[in-house]
Amino acid sequence: MKLLLLFSSRFPQTPDFIFPREDFLSILREQCTRHGALLIFDEVMTGFRVARGGAQEIYGIKPDLTALGKVIGGGLPVGAFGGRAEIMDQLSPDGPVYQAGTLSGNPLAMAAGLAQLRELERIDAWKLLEKLGAQLEKAARDALRKSEVRATFHRIGSMFCLFSPQDRLSILPARSAAI
Repeated sequence: MKLLLLFSSRFPQTPDFIFPREDFLSILREQCTRHGALLIFDEVMTGFRVARGGAQEIYGIKPDLTALGKVIGGGLPVGAFGGRAEIMDQLSPDGPVYQAGTLSGNPLAMAAGLAQLRELERIDAWKLLEKLGAQLEKAARDALRKSEVRATFHRIGSMFCLFSPQDRLSILPARSAAI
């Protein structure tokens, strides 16, 4: 049996925070489909944060599987994955693959997650986060322009990264910086 998987996070969480080309995810989807590979989105950071449906909602790309983090537990320690029915049907009790974990289905985390998602819906949090993020971005870019500091500011919703060209060296461990 051959299994080919491709994991992708649309928004890198490093000081570089360099966005891929706009068509990156659609190309990944096309190539995975063409070659019979599973496309798995890592939405641990972006799920329910950049949009109700995460990055896949923003870019209109449907992965085969999605990994989510503690956002689904209202901040409590839990993780989840989900995807196409024919893949999920492979899990026990319907299928041959057993999946379990210490915090799987933790009732407290699930109740907290549902409460959080309901509140996000009630206040239209994604619209609010986009508005506040845009205000922060404008203020940061204005301050950078006035100070004449060379820096890059990348943002989507409430996720952002501000870095200067010097950051690339300063983030390396001391033994690597001398190389």
